Amino acid sequence: MGNESNGEAAWCFSQIKGALDDDVTDANIISCVEFNHDGELLATGDKGGRVVIFQRDPASKTVSPRRGEYNVYSTFQSHEPEFDYLKPLEIEAKINKIRWLRAKNPVHFLLATNDKTVKLWKVSERDKSFEGYNTKGENGLTKDPQNITALRVPSVKQIPLMVEASPRRIFANAHTYDINSISVNSDQETYLSADDLRINLWHLEVTKESFNIVDIKPTNMEELTEMITAAEFHPTECNVFVYSSSKGTIRLCDMRSSALCDRHSKQFEEPENPTNRSFFSEFISSISDVKLSNSGRYMISRDYLSIKVWDLHMETKPIETYAVHEYLRAKLCSLYENVCILDKFECCWNGKDTSIMTGSYNNFFRVFDRKTKKDVTLEASRDFVKPKTVLKPRKVCTGGKRKKDEISVDCLDFNKKILHTAWHPQENIIAVAATKNLFIFQDKF
Repeated sequence: MGNESNGEAAWCFSQIKGALDDDVTDANIISCVEFNHDGELLATGDKGGRVVIFQRDPASKTVSPRRGEYNVYSTFQSHEPEFDYLKPLEIEAKINKIRWLRAKNPVHFLLATNDKTVKLWKVSERDKSFEGYNTKGENGLTKDPQNITALRVPSVKQIPLMVEASPRRIFANAHTYDINSISVNSDQETYLSADDLRINLWHLEVTKESFNIVDIKPTNMEELTEMITAAEFHPTECNVFVYSSSKGTIRLCDMRSSALCDRHSKQFEEPENPTNRSFFSEFISSISDVKLSNSGRYMISRDYLSIKVWDLHMETKPIETYAVHEYLRAKLCSLYENVCILDKFECCWNGKDTSIMTGSYNNFFRVFDRKTKKDVTLEASRDFVKPKTVLKPRKVCTGGKRKKDEISVDCLDFNKKILHTAWHPQENIIAVAATKNLFIFQDKF
């Protein structure tokens, strides 16, 4: 984690992306954040269907200490709003998930999905152009061969660097319900897409067909008791994947056992304490995100109030449980009324699997150190956007006398929420999406 200061992890501000005014249009709200496998590129998707890719500033890696600074590399429109005339229903352009493929050469590939369609994008650089063609004029039109009287040797001309994004594959018409997850397999040839009731397996070269590997849709929809909330492939074993449900369970499936993985290999679930049972139990136990560790031995699951670490060798209970914002348990009634109880918070690992991060309200986000068992609450605030500013740990007061640096639980802004976070795969650099702004923090200089 960050350097330790007074027993607390120390992080400092590095950059903020996006306009600093208070004017928020729905299309500009960031809906996903993802580093690529070496952390050189950072992609964000927004509700308007745009993807913005940031590239690590080369100079920020050579200075001492290294800085986590990123510059805009490419911006493109991935998805457009559509209308499904059969439903009838408007399909939003909003990017739900972005997943990078591992780079094999200077060209980069990423998958981006909205509610219904997954697209494979190629992002490449071009700094040369060819001119002096024999059969093509300067205006790009084809010449009449009979008018060509002499042969020219085309020449290569140096041009300013251009970054081009082009759609290579479009995977559509396979989901009746909204897609909530995509995950690239470790074989880098297949990927899965999951919606509320089904998970499909695709080959990256084949757009016309996919294989349905999980289907929990009951014959009679009135018997529906749970939905799929997230799904992910194992980082090294290409036949294994996990998916979480709204009932608070995580199922691990092995595709070698059968073509349709309706029968799971393992089921991870913590029995509910009957004394804590309430009207809100089903809401707060629903898992909003699940992430396997880089080593493949552990996984984390995020529910409304906590984040849990599971050992894949032990199904009966998590090995660690961290309270994210336990002070909200007394506020569940008002969170139900303002629909915040349905918010889907994501979670992520650091590169060494020693720390985990997730978001909260009031633009707070939480970082937990698994080794020291220390945790810290930090704020993504535009009030502290001076580079190298050390973030002050925030504390929430639940009652009694409030201390100077504490904020009362009644003063929390539930419209400001950190749903999407990402951690650099090799360094202590984190990206946090706060409405329309992307904050980048790193450990203390």
